[in-house]
Amino acid sequence: MLPTLTPRALVGLRRSFGAGGRDSYDSPHHYDGVFHNREPARVVESGGRGSIAREFATKGNVGKPAGAVPLVAPRWAEQAADCAATWLGHSTVLLEVGGRWVLTDPVWSERVSPSATVGPRRSHPVPASIDDLPRLDAVLISHDHYDHLDTATIDRLTRTQDVPFVVPLGVGEHLRSWGVPDDRILELDWEESVDLDGLVLSCTEARHFSGRLFRSNLTLWSSWLVEAGDRRVFFGGDTGYTPAFAELGRQRGPVDLTVLPIGAYDVRWPDVHMDPAEAVRTHVELRGDVMLPIHWATFDLAFHTWAAPADWARREAAEAGVRLAQPRPGERFDVGGDLPTTEWWSGL
Repeated sequence: MLPTLTPRALVGLRRSFGAGGRDSYDSPHHYDGVFHNREPARVVESGGRGSIAREFATKGNVGKPAGAVPLVAPRWAEQAADCAATWLGHSTVLLEVGGRWVLTDPVWSERVSPSATVGPRRSHPVPASIDDLPRLDAVLISHDHYDHLDTATIDRLTRTQDVPFVVPLGVGEHLRSWGVPDDRILELDWEESVDLDGLVLSCTEARHFSGRLFRSNLTLWSSWLVEAGDRRVFFGGDTGYTPAFAELGRQRGPVDLTVLPIGAYDVRWPDVHMDPAEAVRTHVELRGDVMLPIHWATFDLAFHTWAAPADWARREAAEAGVRLAQPRPGERFDVGGDLPTTEWWSGL
């Protein structure tokens, strides 16, 4: 049975949809009014979305943990480390790169939906308050899907920090419609970079799609390369596998840390979400040192079991000889130190 949209569920709906994109952009990836992947990327056909929605409504708790997810209350020093990370759930990660603080795809809301009462709900709380964050140097956004671009979180960060938001082309239109000052928005196309006093943020290719209402691909999607000092971190955001990652590894690698999605995969959308085997392959092709899996455990967005991505990633990493960090939400680790490797999800 599909959920009923009550008046309470409709509160704030229009604002959460955002603003969409402009009619045209000076980008080789934008034509016929929308953005495009370099290679074909099949998304679920519109006619099949209704049946998938019905499956989601009747699949039960297979994608949710059986108990409380163990959390760690993070404590950050005043100065960011050379290369460290704190996974706060899903794709929200606080990166420390060359002494700079970078927050990725921040989502603090209870649901990833335009509605506060309908849509995928958290399987665990965020282990830290927005107010507890250090003074950030940049916020990176990979694309405009609700589980990566959250209106309420952007509102809070706009009020509590003076941080710039670095986003793919078109996503700035959403931010402006929510009151983010224009001078705090930096929009980039693939292969473009911005240098923030030695913190270099490069917009790199991803294989995905975008959209917050009925039309798709009005804004661009991306991955990101974060560089400061002699440290490099790759943030995959949300993407399917693409050979562009191998090319990036040849041109810009090696990478100290890769932050790669491993969850929400399905045979019905293989081009736009990586599975754990493809994530490990991407890490190797980027010439990564440590891999941090993300995009699992927090929101139930597919049909696999809750722990399946973590178990699969562990097997693939062991076979490939990859150094894998699998922290609890909120558990900080330093790339040069001991990595969190316990199977904390076992039994959940």
